[in-house]
Parts: sequence; C-alpha cells; structure tokens
Amino acid sequence: MSMYGAHPAQLAHLGRSMQQQSEAVRHVSATITSVLQGTTWVGPARDRFEGDWNGSFRVALDRLRDALDMAGRDCVARSVELERVMGR
Repeated sequence: MSMYGAHPAQLAHLGRSMQQQSEAVRHVSATITSVLQGTTWVGPARDRFEGDWNGSFRVALDRLRDALDMAGRDCVARSVELERVMGR
C-alpha cells in the first residue's frame, strides 16, 4: 500500500533544515559582502566582480534565502496542522 501525504515529524524536520540553510545562505552573503568591502583591490576586475556581486549574485542568494525560509515555514506549519488533524 502506498502512502499519500507526509509524516509530520519528518516534514517538520525538513522545514527546520530549510530554515537553517536559509540562515547559512544569509551568512555567506553577508560574509562575502563584508570581506569584499574590506579588501584592497582596485581595477576593472574588481569593478566587474563587485557589479556582478551587488547585482545578480547577491540577488540570487537573497532569492534562495527567501525561498528556503518560506518553504521551511510552510513545511513546519503543515506538520503542525497534520498533527492537529491526526489528533496527536
């Protein structure tokens, strides 16, 4: 017999893991931004990297961070609701 749905504890664990990874992505972004700002590096290569970092790279990381956080919250909320519905 196949299962349809989710195991509440596993779903909650997945959600918390996504939220933790969201925080890890935030930390990576903040660290690189801080180190880049404190790095003595002048020239077109820096200008290109800094432009890419402040443009597409950081934007992509911010989107990933937000998506992980939202999905994690959703998983945790669904696990709580499943527990409630199952009477646990």
